[in-house]
Amino acid sequence: MQSNEFIRLEQRFGAANYRPLDVVISRARGVWVWDVEGNRYLDCLAAYSAVNQGHCHPRIVQALHEQADRCTLTSRAFFNDQLGPFYEQLSKLLGYEKVLPMNTGAEAVETAIKAARRYGYRQLGIADQRAEVLVFDGNFHGRTTTIVGFSGEAAYRDGFGPFAPGFRRLPYGDAAAVEQAMGQDVCAVLVEPIQGEAGIVVPPEGFLRRLRAACDRRGALLIADEIQSGLGRTGRLLCCEHEGVRPDLVILGKALSGGCYPVSAVVGDDRVLSVFEPGSHGSTYGGNPLGAAVARAALHVLVDDGLCANSAELGAYALQRLSRLSSPKVAQVRGRGLWIGIEVNKATGGARPFCEELRRRGLLCKETHDYVIRFAPPLCITRDELDWALDRLEAVLR
Repeated sequence: MQSNEFIRLEQRFGAANYRPLDVVISRARGVWVWDVEGNRYLDCLAAYSAVNQGHCHPRIVQALHEQADRCTLTSRAFFNDQLGPFYEQLSKLLGYEKVLPMNTGAEAVETAIKAARRYGYRQLGIADQRAEVLVFDGNFHGRTTTIVGFSGEAAYRDGFGPFAPGFRRLPYGDAAAVEQAMGQDVCAVLVEPIQGEAGIVVPPEGFLRRLRAACDRRGALLIADEIQSGLGRTGRLLCCEHEGVRPDLVILGKALSGGCYPVSAVVGDDRVLSVFEPGSHGSTYGGNPLGAAVARAALHVLVDDGLCANSAELGAYALQRLSRLSSPKVAQVRGRGLWIGIEVNKATGGARPFCEELRRRGLLCKETHDYVIRFAPPLCITRDELDWALDRLEAVLR
């Protein structure tokens, strides 16, 4: 079958909730992917940071195969021999006491919200049904009805209400607004250290530190959604480390399994995660041995291959090179590590045509919020491969 036939099948039988570029990928390795006709492309989306370690990393794939041959699922009705070692590895890597595993990023966000509300009632004395979580304009934390209910994006909300109460949205990057809103019913602040879906939006220096201080004064929890920004994407294990901030809860997903299996987690200390007791929260697949084995391998690769350092070094180089690009088509270049947003001017008609032209030149990027090209290759990219990609970006944007 040819690409157009696969595309026709998806469009005929699939719900139209995505608008992919016209490329049908059949094989992938490292930073490269190939379509069904054999054409090669450099992947500069990395599955929204899920394949930070690179496509089909052999150590992660080997762990997947070996565990799949032994045991895939036990449910949490029983212990398994992979989950405890995964807990220990992730806890020690990030410096937290406890881990609560789930499957998808949205599930982990929901888990953190539940933890924050129960913490507010039990530890902060908030009256029943009054707990409030402060969130931000431009946020993207997932697609459940709870989460889209506090989104500012009309397309995410339209036709899906009524929505859960208990959230107040504030301007992203405005720490003073948070300080003013920090009332007696606030149990937590939920924030992306850098907003990915909004267009790689980097907040002002000191924003996270002021959020940390505001939460400390109230006793509220600071929850960092590091599903996209974490695990090396910005050049540190966690993006919050750039400001020396330690959140109370960290939400992880995507690269936690290197793109080989859905694994997510909420990481925190016992004083917060002890609000859960048997029966209060759970997931049949969350913490399954296959996912735990894959995540263990993915974390080893992240550390052993030096991917955080590579992201920091090559990301700074890429940002510097793209920032020097003098073009009437480009409004702004921003980012951190190998996570860069190139905002094109409104007069260009949007980022989509640029992404389509880049595809024709062998480079896969994706637009977000109409006018931003996301540039986020796997963190295993080499300097030569990065230059190859930047040459094509510059040619299209001049």
